[in-house]
Amino acid sequence: MCSGFIAFDSSYENKRPVVFVIHEWWGQNDYVKRRARELAELGYLAMAIDLYGENKIAKTVEDAASFSKPFYLNSQLAKNNYEKAYAIVKNHPQADTNNVAIIGYCFGGSMALEIARIGERLNGIVSFHGGLLGKVPQKELLKAKVLVCHGADDQFVKKEEVDLFKKQMDSIGAEYKFVEYKGSTNAFSNPDATEWGKKFNIPIAYNQNADTSSWNEMKIFFKRLFH
Repeated sequence: MCSGFIAFDSSYENKRPVVFVIHEWWGQNDYVKRRARELAELGYLAMAIDLYGENKIAKTVEDAASFSKPFYLNSQLAKNNYEKAYAIVKNHPQADTNNVAIIGYCFGGSMALEIARIGERLNGIVSFHGGLLGKVPQKELLKAKVLVCHGADDQFVKKEEVDLFKKQMDSIGAEYKFVEYKGSTNAFSNPDATEWGKKFNIPIAYNQNADTSSWNEMKIFFKRLFH
């Protein structure tokens, strides 16, 4: 069973590109729903996918790690839930299923990359402060264009991982853009990150400049992607 949150501008009658949104490891909270609404304001049909299901929201770091771990161990789980979400959205009268993208935050960014590397039919994906490594990309599978928005001071993603990610993508001629934001950590796009970082003693914090800049990068990316 797939659950999610769909946002669109009901005053707009024509079909529009579809953008799926995957949440952070905390689960599908108000933050990711807000992002779906913002995408709708930009003219997209947006669906925030609850990968965990049952509206599970982590209250502690231990909860979040427990909820997300199965997906890191088996990316097929994310793929299956994405396909269920796609099956729902494709029947929406305003969905242009020839133009589809995924954006994801932290855990969601990791999952967006994995879904693309597995070979799902996508125009593109955007990862905001997500993990970079997983399945080794293969040229015949990775068809989506990729935008990675990364915090230069992200302590969860080592420089060696960044270098390996770029090397892997370059080796297959993948079409991708990697943007780093100086002075920004993991979760830089979420205004709640600073509070959560202090509460749980983890190195995450909001960075308004990185948040705004990365969102603008995404908008430019989508304009080119869905031309």
